Order: sequence, then structure tokens, then C-alpha cells
Amino acid sequence: MTKITPSQTVGPYFKYGLTPGGSYHWNDAFGNDLLTPDVSGERIRIVGRVFDGDGKVVPDSMLEIWQADAQGRFADPQDTRGVPNSAFKGFGRCGTSPDGEFSFHTIKPGVVPGPKGKPQAPHIVMAVFARGMTQQTMTRIYFEGDAANAGDPILALVPADRHATLIAKREPGEGSVYRFDVHLQGDGETVFFDL
Repeated sequence: MTKITPSQTVGPYFKYGLTPGGSYHWNDAFGNDLLTPDVSGERIRIVGRVFDGDGKVVPDSMLEIWQADAQGRFADPQDTRGVPNSAFKGFGRCGTSPDGEFSFHTIKPGVVPGPKGKPQAPHIVMAVFARGMTQQTMTRIYFEGDAANAGDPILALVPADRHATLIAKREPGEGSVYRFDVHLQGDGETVFFDL
């Protein structure tokens, strides 16, 4: 009798993809520190935790971020607005700790063009991979107090009472540290987008 191979979810992860820093003999193409020596803009750190539907931390999820530089330009051939100012690529990857924690060292992105040329507020795109999920979920990180949030065409699609799930809050007394917790389900579930 032939048996069907069971389906896989996106986790647990093959450790090779989560161990930059010389643990394996390969080119460390990504990590949670996106800063390059020549990058310009406000240096920030994004910290947070990933929670499941029961409010428990998820210790083995993986997060990827992608963003523009401080001038709102992407390190992508499709962005023809000029060469980025540095080696900044705007892509990072991070696994969560046993306490469900993650952090990224990056710069605050600039305003980018949106649908029909309308500007989008500074934001970071985040993909979340975790056990029990058949595919990643996509969300955005906006920044508390940014005046451009009010006119962002994508944020305008989200019901006003759910905006808070997309806003990273500046940590008091911590300089340029923003907290962004991800709630996969349940009360305060983070808004995720269909792409």
C-alpha cells in the first residue's frame, strides 16, 4: 500500500537558514543587522515578540523584513529613481529566541511611492514564518507619531480600530528603539495582508 507524504508547514526550520555569523561555511547574506558603514539616515532598532493565539510566545518563528532606505529608494533594479546611497540592501532575517523575542538593527525608511503615485508613509514589510502555518503571513510596520501615517493609502484600507496592530511604538528612554509585537491570532491579532 502506498502512503501519501504528509504536508509540511513552514517550520520547524532547517537551521542553516537561521545561523548567519560563521556557524556554517557559507556567505552570510542576511541577518538581523541591516546597517552598512556608509548608510545614511536615522539608525533604529526594532524589538518585539511573537505570540500565538493563546498569548504564548512562539520560540521558533522566523521573521524577514524588507524596506527602502532613508531616501525612500529600494535596492532593487525595478526602482529606477537613482542608485541607493550605500551598500544598504534593506533585507534582513531573524529567528525568535526561546522567549519569542526578535530584533533588527536598521534605519528608518523614507516615504515611498504608492498606488497611483500617492506617497506611502515610512514602513517596513515583514514576513512571519511559524510552525503550524502553511505559508508565511505578511504585515507592515509603521512608526508611532509619523505624520505621513494619516495619508498612507494602504493603512487607510485597514479599519481604524486595527491600526494599532501595525504601529511600532517608540520605547521610552531607549533612544531610537521601537517595539512591534506580532500576534498571530486572538485578541489584538496583527493585521496581515493578502498578496
